[in-house]
Amino acid sequence: MNTPDPLSPKLQGASNFRDVGGYLNAQGQRVKRGLVFRSDHLAGLTPDDLALVQRIGLTHSLDFRGVSECAGTPYAIDGVKRVALNIEPSVIAKMQALVAQGIEPTTEDTVELMCGTYRDFVNHNATTFGRCLKHLLTESTPQVFHCTAGKDRTGFAAALLLSVLGVDRATIEQDYLLTNQLYRRDPNQEGKGPAHVMKVLWGVQPAFLHAALDTVDQQHGGMQAYLQGPIGLDSRELQGLRDWLLQP
Repeated sequence: MNTPDPLSPKLQGASNFRDVGGYLNAQGQRVKRGLVFRSDHLAGLTPDDLALVQRIGLTHSLDFRGVSECAGTPYAIDGVKRVALNIEPSVIAKMQALVAQGIEPTTEDTVELMCGTYRDFVNHNATTFGRCLKHLLTESTPQVFHCTAGKDRTGFAAALLLSVLGVDRATIEQDYLLTNQLYRRDPNQEGKGPAHVMKVLWGVQPAFLHAALDTVDQQHGGMQAYLQGPIGLDSRELQGLRDWLLQP
């Protein structure tokens, strides 16, 4: 099984913080560790967490949260510049609107809403995800990208980066699903709703990621065309990411 080394830093205040490195790509090259991390939000870091962040040498946090999310749980970390890459969490608003109307979505309805969110990532947020990848390359220093739970916006960003690096889709999905093992749900972040709906919204399922990747394949001609088209990376930038993040 293609698994990263179990050496990701453990933060008490960000349960889904982990190294994107450690995986082997299709050519047998390993993704370098200690350079790119993914996480849930960073507003709850403890003093020990902050000390560990300093040791890692993080220089930037790329924050996919929406405007109200950022305002509700702000953070500032000495030596780490926060870069706003706002993608609004539309699925939560849609779900709350249904509940307010007295409509209780089924589990299947909720799954389909989540799949629609992932299709929207592909078709409506490509420029923002492209800014994330370009920022990683431009700085070429240890960085973290995150959203609130580190699962959807962050999960798709990780899938894009690992795709650039030639990691196969089975391994990308494996990395994506680790959220279900790691993320500690926070009732203060989740809001109110039926338990079966909240379970879907605050976990990850293969169907969500498949919805995005199928859209990439069917509507954009595959991952390489998508990366060089809507995402906006040219061949030099793609190779630059590989040169920086892959071991020789």
